[in-house]
Amino acid sequence: MKKIIALLLASLMMIVAAGCGGGDQAKSSGSGSGGNGKKITMGFSQIGAESEWRTANTESVKQAAKDAGIDLQFSDAQQKQENQIKAIRSFIAQGVDIIAFVPIVETGWDTVLKEAKDAKIPVIVVDRDVKLSDDSLYVAKIGTDSVTEGKNVFKWVDEYMTKQNKKPRDGGSQFNVVVLEGTVGSSVAIRRQEGFKDAMAASADASKYNILASQTGEFTRQKGQEVMESFLKSYGPKIDILFAHNDDMALGAIQAIEKAGLKPGKDITIISIDGVKGMFQAMIDGKSNCTVECNPLQGPLLMETAKKILNGETVEKLVYVDEGIFPADVAEKTLPERKY
Repeated sequence: MKKIIALLLASLMMIVAAGCGGGDQAKSSGSGSGGNGKKITMGFSQIGAESEWRTANTESVKQAAKDAGIDLQFSDAQQKQENQIKAIRSFIAQGVDIIAFVPIVETGWDTVLKEAKDAKIPVIVVDRDVKLSDDSLYVAKIGTDSVTEGKNVFKWVDEYMTKQNKKPRDGGSQFNVVVLEGTVGSSVAIRRQEGFKDAMAASADASKYNILASQTGEFTRQKGQEVMESFLKSYGPKIDILFAHNDDMALGAIQAIEKAGLKPGKDITIISIDGVKGMFQAMIDGKSNCTVECNPLQGPLLMETAKKILNGETVEKLVYVDEGIFPADVAEKTLPERKY
């Protein structure tokens, strides 16, 4: 009888142990693991920290990885493509499960992404676009529609100038526009400019607008201020509209405009892209007129897409996040709701 009881107890302990093991397995195959139950390791290369928007983008990726239980190997390229290429090669050597990166510029990625493909490591392009000889070198692109953002800028400006019954400052027949462009060669700068020009060309009021000057401000506040100072020295009273490819450059330009004794948002109509809190405050203060949103909170969608890819699920090649347009008259109400 003692032997029978001992055998029953041993069997019961084995069943309990198996049940606990099953619980651990279920947990390990959850949000932070791939189809084989192993914890996912993602190599992520960010371009830098040039703006409020980029900081929010980085924080979104890091927090989303933490929430998903994904091991994030993070690299800051400090605005240098060669640093990103080194980082991607390092990720390949480490044998990460998946690579994601924000490309500083569009071109020059074929060789290193071919190395990732040969190593059977899937790649996700984030935020910006790439130009490749073979699009199979990346699985998906997550981000924003830069062309539409540029188009939305012109459409809003055209409607605003008409509704406000604005007149060219120099007494001429055209509104003169100066543009602060983003990083030279970056897809977002190329496409925002393309969208703006395409919308202008397609407009019935195209003849009312003239791009007086367009120069890179490198997506930074300091450079935006420097270039705007140069614009003001060269063109002064001819400038009616400033279009900045991002909010940080616009915020720098506002300082330059005030330094020149002008009223930003009044003497010069200002519109930019991103939708960061600093620009909402500038609109509340009457110093800017509109920001077209470029949503940096891409982390959750990135992690969700990465898990699907590693689980063998089919994903869309191109996935955009939701975005809006915010003129000055909604800034005060909207600012408390902003997450970046």
